[in-house]
Amino acid sequence: MLHPARQQLLWDWLAARSLARGLPAPVPDHGGMRVDTGTAQEIRRHVFALPVDGLRALAAAIRRPGIPLKLCAATDALLALAPPGWTAQAQGWLMTHAGPFPAGPALPPGYRLALSVHGGVAGARILADDGTPAASGHAAAHGGAFVFDRIVTAPAHRRRGLASALMGALGATRGPAAAHGVLVATSEGRALYEALGWTVLSPYATIVFADPDVSANREPVPKR
Repeated sequence: MLHPARQQLLWDWLAARSLARGLPAPVPDHGGMRVDTGTAQEIRRHVFALPVDGLRALAAAIRRPGIPLKLCAATDALLALAPPGWTAQAQGWLMTHAGPFPAGPALPPGYRLALSVHGGVAGARILADDGTPAASGHAAAHGGAFVFDRIVTAPAHRRRGLASALMGALGATRGPAAAHGVLVATSEGRALYEALGWTVLSPYATIVFADPDVSANREPVPKR
């Protein structure tokens, strides 16, 4: 579980992530934080640093998809807090980076980088010479966290150093040097970030309600 002293970094990460995605700022809810994402795939998400009673209450009340619960813990530990009907998504990893970010390698021949900063959000794209998108990502800061978000390399362009170059370009937009780099990595991406000097702060688990026999109209409205 995430140590209570590090909870503020988690909240700063979530606020910066919301900024990077144009989402509402997170608000306290049930002992964790809630972001009202309001998309067709996700109504809202609840993020917790610790397994508080409010998380258990939400897991018991929610009876529809599109409202994931997330906890800084291993997936099995989060599933154990929920009643039947919930299923796990792939294990993630909350990672941090202190100190200067690596500059990143030079792009290989045949690629070019486009970088922009608007409203406190940095966006970067790497394009092949024919204009094909090869990699993209975003970054934003809040409080003590500088967040890298949606770092993606197209399958046909992987293993060419593009993600490292992308993160180097985004990292150069960081303001206060004291801000820690924070991101959530997949198990596949974890190795890349560790090679760039990132360390795992905590496992990061996600569960969603996925019982096909329960009607979406039967979800009680949880207290906030």
